[in-house]
Amino acid sequence: MKLTVIGGTGRIGSQVVAKLRAAGHDPVPAAPSTGVDLITGEGIDEAVEGADVVVNLANSPTFDEASLDFFRTSMDNLIAAGDRAGVKHQVVLSIVGVDKVPQLDYYRAKTLQEELLRQGPTPYSIVRATQFFEFMDAVMSWSSDDSTVRLPATRLQPMAAADVVDAVVGVAVGAPLQGVRNVAGPDVLPLDEIGRMTLIARHDDRVVVTDETAGMFAAITGDELLAGPEAHLAPTHYRDRLETTR
Repeated sequence: MKLTVIGGTGRIGSQVVAKLRAAGHDPVPAAPSTGVDLITGEGIDEAVEGADVVVNLANSPTFDEASLDFFRTSMDNLIAAGDRAGVKHQVVLSIVGVDKVPQLDYYRAKTLQEELLRQGPTPYSIVRATQFFEFMDAVMSWSSDDSTVRLPATRLQPMAAADVVDAVVGVAVGAPLQGVRNVAGPDVLPLDEIGRMTLIARHDDRVVVTDETAGMFAAITGDELLAGPEAHLAPTHYRDRLETTR
């Protein structure tokens, strides 16, 4: 089948394109570098022309309140273009627990994106994934200095980007879910413990201090970001990934 992959040149998108192509499908990457602008609408009609499926992996350039406008405009443009082109399935990658933490601007924006997809005319699927292993360095950098990394004990269920790719591809080539599929890593770990594991594996002498006010995830006080018993669990453990990247 032909699939247009919005954000198809990014970390996840490029891997989705490669995996789809290896499986014999016809993926078309769409991004600003290929002439597609989700905000102005430029190039969207051409990108989705003839596509059976649109896989939306585009991300907002900011994580603040401006992300609401990004997802509102980009979804309106993409859904309308898909309808004009007769697209049969729209897929969006979202975040586990995204609708449970409205205190975070970016999560409210992703919730809006999901709602716009549900309200649209095209059969749809939402793949909600937990936090990526590959983002842990960025998370730690938000509240660190030369000697200390401050992290809350927020419980996460991180997963490898490659496992996210597998989940997205599996949903994209299947029948529309008309709902949500949660995917998550196999282990539940406090964020401060993830930080300690990461520093030890990298022979980093900094100390992790548990600080329930540090960083974005400090706003999450419960288990909102855990996937629950119905989730599809990925095979890759964070400890194993650390071992392979020493």
